[in-house]
Amino acid sequence: MPYMGDARVMVFAPAPQLTVTVEQQHNQPELHVHPGGQGIWQARMVTSLGAEVTLCTAVGGEVGRVLKPLLDFKGVQLRTIPRESSSGWYVHDRRNGKRQELAEHPGAPFTRHELDELYNLALAEGLRAGNAILSGPAHPSVIRPDVYGRLAHDLKAHGCRVIADLSGDHLRAVLEAGLHVVKVSHEELLRDGMIKDASEKSLTEALVKLHSDGAETALLSRADAGALALFNEQIYRVGIPKLSIADHRGAGDSMTAGVAAVLARGGEMTQAVRTGAAAGALNVTRHGLGTGHMDAVQVLTERVKITPLKKAT
Repeated sequence: MPYMGDARVMVFAPAPQLTVTVEQQHNQPELHVHPGGQGIWQARMVTSLGAEVTLCTAVGGEVGRVLKPLLDFKGVQLRTIPRESSSGWYVHDRRNGKRQELAEHPGAPFTRHELDELYNLALAEGLRAGNAILSGPAHPSVIRPDVYGRLAHDLKAHGCRVIADLSGDHLRAVLEAGLHVVKVSHEELLRDGMIKDASEKSLTEALVKLHSDGAETALLSRADAGALALFNEQIYRVGIPKLSIADHRGAGDSMTAGVAAVLARGGEMTQAVRTGAAAGALNVTRHGLGTGHMDAVQVLTERVKITPLKKAT
């Protein structure tokens, strides 16, 4: 079935967080208040790369009243459902140059009614967009894995390209359903016991398993060591430009967003992987997660090296 829609991506970000960060500039403290969470950072990068985003999410409580207007940023069509409980949040202190977590609340688990409403919203908007990113919550307890599995299955079955950036049971659920692209990090694979070590041999074997378990394309980020990719039945090493690190968080999310933005515009997977790697590399130079300028990403894309390693057999 041909893919529907124009350069638009539905980002499923079920449980965004209100982020409060204290920084130090010119001997004065600064307070930064932003919307946060994996899907929000991905949505921000997708719009930076020229694609439109339909953001499907849920907000509630006092925190949600503050958070909702912050989610309505340029390039985003915001679609929300109300929650009975409060949205998640975190407070970080970065005055000494390093990120210190002071307090965090990922959000309460979704009720059955909330899940029904959010599922229907995401299904409809995903089919309208023709491209979807399924992003995870701040804590796996917030939303059940089976929601992701059903959503991936139904979107893919009706012509939507499905890209997931998940781990643990949520990852297993979408793999069982089958999807087009999955992105994971080597830290997540180690944490979940899916690999024994971070050697290239272990990681390439993990890519093959992700592919055989249900992902047409599998991407594996390795922080500043570059990435590995499996597409078109071939495994590749993805070399990224070395840049000074301001904040490593969010690089993998930017990679996912870069891949989605290129595919939504009809680009080939090779160019999508290059752009995703460049977006992730640029992200580490900035304190703002999921941020970056399109021209800088384009320049870095030319410096990403994709080297074939072996057939995915």
